[in-house]
Amino acid sequence: MRTSFPLLFASGLVLSFTGNVLAQEWAKAMFNHTDHDFGTVARGAKVEHRFGFENIYLEDAHVVSVRSSCGCTVPEVTKPFLKTYEQSELIAKLDTKRFTGRRDATLTVVFDKPFPAEVQLHVYAFIRGDVVVQPGEARFESVEQGATAKQRLMVSYAGRNDWRILAVKTNRPCLEATVVERGRNQGQVTYELEVTLKPDTPVGYLRDQLVLVTDDRDPKAAQVPVPVEAIVVPGVQVRPNPLTLGVLSPGQSVTRQLVVQAKKPFRVLSAVGPDSRFQFTVPESSRPVQLIPVIFTADQTTGKIAGSIRLQTDLADQLALEVGVNGQVVAPAPPATGEVPAGESGALPPLESLPQPVNPASSAK
Repeated sequence: MRTSFPLLFASGLVLSFTGNVLAQEWAKAMFNHTDHDFGTVARGAKVEHRFGFENIYLEDAHVVSVRSSCGCTVPEVTKPFLKTYEQSELIAKLDTKRFTGRRDATLTVVFDKPFPAEVQLHVYAFIRGDVVVQPGEARFESVEQGATAKQRLMVSYAGRNDWRILAVKTNRPCLEATVVERGRNQGQVTYELEVTLKPDTPVGYLRDQLVLVTDDRDPKAAQVPVPVEAIVVPGVQVRPNPLTLGVLSPGQSVTRQLVVQAKKPFRVLSAVGPDSRFQFTVPESSRPVQLIPVIFTADQTTGKIAGSIRLQTDLADQLALEVGVNGQVVAPAPPATGEVPAGESGALPPLESLPQPVNPASSAK
C-alpha cells in the first residue's frame, strides 16, 4: 500500500512524499503562473509568451532541460542557472508558419538543483490559416526615450471577398495604429497596418499586442491579435539593474560595480543607497562611461535586502537614475539535529539537501 505523509521544515516549507516520490511543489512555487491561452492568432504572426520564475531558495537552482509535447511550440530558458533571488523566463514560441488549427502543448521544465524536480507548463492556441501577417510582429529595437518610431505590416486574407477590418484596438496609450485597405480581388484582401510607438513610451521592455477587429461571422475569430515588441532605452543606461548582492552573513562585506553609460560625456553628481550599509565611490571626471563601485557591509540585521540606489547626473534632460538591489543577510544556521523519516523504499534525502526558502511567505505563488 502506498502512503503519503507531509514533512514540515523549520523554515516553513512543506513538502509531501507519496511512497518514495518527492512532490514537485517546491519547484512549481518558483513560477508566477503555469498556464497561458494565446487565443486566436494569425498565420505567420510571431507569437510567444514568457513564464517568469524566481529562485526563492537559499540553494542554487538549475534547469537542466526543457521539452515540449508538440512541435508547434518551442521552449527556451533565458537563464538556466539561478542564485538566490535571481530571475529567469521560459519563452514559449508558437510556430504559426508550419501549424494551423487548434494547438495545445505541455512544456516540461526539468531541474537537477537543488533537488530533482519537474514542472509542467501549458499553452493553448488556435492558429488561423486564412489570415496572414507579414512580418509576424511590430518590432521596435533600441528606441531612445522621447523618440517616435513607426513600423508597417501587411495583413492578407483569403476567403470572403467582402471581408473587412473594422478597427484596431490597443490597451497601451503609448501605442497607436491605423489600417488602410490596399487591395481586394477574388477573395484576396490586403491591408497595410501602421504601428506607431509614441514619445511618451516608458523606458524598458514592452511586450503587448494590438487587436484587429474584423467582421468575421464567428465571434471567436472576429478579433486577430498582432504582437508588438519594443525596447526603449534611456539617454543614460545603468548595468546591471537590478544589482544582486547574493546571500551574506552578518558583518560580511561585498563589492559590486555599476556601469553608467551615455552618448556624451557626463558626471555622476551623487549616489545614494537604500540605507547606511551602502557606500559609493563617485568619479570626479566627465566621461561617456562611468564605473561606480558599490560596497555593501552587512550589520547584524538579517532578512531581505531591498530598495533602490539613486544616481544623479549633470545631464539636464535626465531624471535621477534608479537601480534596484536585492540580496539576503542570513544568520549562521544551527547544527542539524534529529533524523529524517524513511519512506517505503528507504531513507529520504538529508534535510539540508532539500531547498530552503529564503522567505517562507515568498514561496506562496
